This record gives sequence, C-alpha cells and structure tokens, in this order.
Amino acid sequence: QVQLVESGGGLVQPGGSLRLSCAASGRTFSNYNMAWFRQAPGKKREFVSAITWIYGARIYADSVKGRFTISRDPSKNTAYLQMNSLKPEDTADYYCAAVITAPSDWSNGAAMDYWGKGTLVTVSS
Repeated sequence: QVQLVESGGGLVQPGGSLRLSCAASGRTFSNYNMAWFRQAPGKKREFVSAITWIYGARIYADSVKGRFTISRDPSKNTAYLQMNSLKPEDTADYYCAAVITAPSDWSNGAAMDYWGKGTLVTVSS
C-alpha cells in the first residue's frame, strides 16, 4: 500500500504561483511513477503531468506546458508540482497519483494504482 497526501493548495491571483506537494508513505516511493491530475467543478478529471521513476522523464498536458514543472525528491518521499503563471482556468482540485507500471496513455487516470484525497487550487482576483 502507498498513502499519498497532497498539500500546498490555496487561493492565488492570476499570474501567481503555487507549489503542490505529494507526500508518500508505505512501499518504496522511488519505484513508483508519479502523476498529477485535476478536476474542475462540473468537469471531468484531466491529466496534468507525470514523472517516471526509472529515467525521471516528465510528461505534461498541453494546457500546462511551459508553466508547470513536476519533480520528485526520493529522499523525502515527496513529489512536487510547481505551478507558475496561473490562470483562472487552472482552478480545480488537484490529485496526486502513483502507479508501478507507467501507462502508454497517461490521460487514463484509471490506470493509477493509488490516489491522494486532493488539494484545492483557486485562481481568482
């Protein structure tokens, strides 16, 4: 079992920045591929970003490329999502997820093995 706990959400003005954290406990964190998803009110969950464990490859949704950066610190069992140049359309609950085998299609959230409970990000003036 892997437990994931997100933190770092909050209210930020458009153009601002936030860094989300995902603290993992349980099995060996470094063997898991990590991902972030989000779900806005009334919308379907969507993939945001992922980082693979073996090569540290980073994958981003087109909507966040150039603005968000995913990273991980195995020594702290923590993954991060640095979000810059935030827009009102980035407002959503953000969820951390972990999976042993990286899926061919990261947009398929059903492939994830573990999920956190989410942290709310609100971008508004």
